[in-house]
Amino acid sequence: MVNFTGKYFNSIDAKGRAIIPARFREELARAYDDDRLVVTEGDGGLDCYPVPQWKEIVARIDALEPGQFKDDLYMTTVSPAIECSFDRQGRIQLTPALREHAGLVGETREFVAIGVSNKIRIMTRQQHADQRAQAQERLRQNPQARYNLGL
Repeated sequence: MVNFTGKYFNSIDAKGRAIIPARFREELARAYDDDRLVVTEGDGGLDCYPVPQWKEIVARIDALEPGQFKDDLYMTTVSPAIECSFDRQGRIQLTPALREHAGLVGETREFVAIGVSNKIRIMTRQQHADQRAQAQERLRQNPQARYNLGL
């Protein structure tokens, strides 16, 4: 099982390639002996999964009963997904559609890559700041839950 942690600042080059931090690449190789990720649209950015985990996710979605929920998951998560391999510099090629979804177009090329347990999330610095502020506010509203976790 993989456990991505950490926060890293980087940028996308003119060709749409994003450097994935070495620490994340090392964790991927350690856990799966693989150098591929599946990148898909996520909430406020892109979510990157190890290929074996992605296959399990898709299998669980495929096992759902036919209906709107399953169709929605395909429309928003499965269909936009692409498999990416790392080049020699540790970069993955993001499609224009994925870059647009994440807001990484035009002059906005800087991003934050954060480890979120089983996946890597890529988002603009502003998206990260906004989501982090919202999370901090929600946590402030329930300090006992953090205390119970020893935080």
